[in-house]
Amino acid sequence: MRVGLTGGIASGKSTVSAMLAELGAVVIDADLLAREVVAAGTPGLAAVVAEFGEDLLTPEGELDRSAMARLVFGDESARKRLESIVHPLVFERIVELESSAGEHDVVVHDIPLLAESGRADTFDAVIVVDAPQTHQVDRMTRDRGMDRADAEARIGSQASRETRLAVATHVIDNSGTPEELRARVEAVWSELLEQAS
Repeated sequence: MRVGLTGGIASGKSTVSAMLAELGAVVIDADLLAREVVAAGTPGLAAVVAEFGEDLLTPEGELDRSAMARLVFGDESARKRLESIVHPLVFERIVELESSAGEHDVVVHDIPLLAESGRADTFDAVIVVDAPQTHQVDRMTRDRGMDRADAEARIGSQASRETRLAVATHVIDNSGTPEELRARVEAVWSELLEQAS
């Protein structure tokens, strides 16, 4: 069973992903793969440098992720050019990893921009981790040290909450306590196992 997992920045998606892995899901994390495909020495990094220039490299020859983020956040054209390089490479790796999973596994694809990609309908189920924007901003300023304007700009660059909820078959509300979140995740996991059997 193929499940898409998504949520806005600082919604708690990574926490939910970790809980699902603990419960027995095979988790494929698109963010980790996006880092992997542009690691030092990869064709992906060479393509990014060819498109955007060597200014985006650290002295060690790695992608300067902060510089890249500054370049693409708020510049739709630059973001789309970056995505046109990275997304096909990530998709290739996903196919490789998925083909190595067992036939009875629940494979959860942790994809931050699932609603934006237009691929939600390629999954058997879609889990959206949902949190009010005020919670997201609070987490980004408190936990990541961002200023409020930067946090709001990052949220604004992603799909709206309504757009994400529109693709959901399961919504996990993350506006409460960690215990409440775990209970919600366990309930959704039970439903997924029922669907998969």
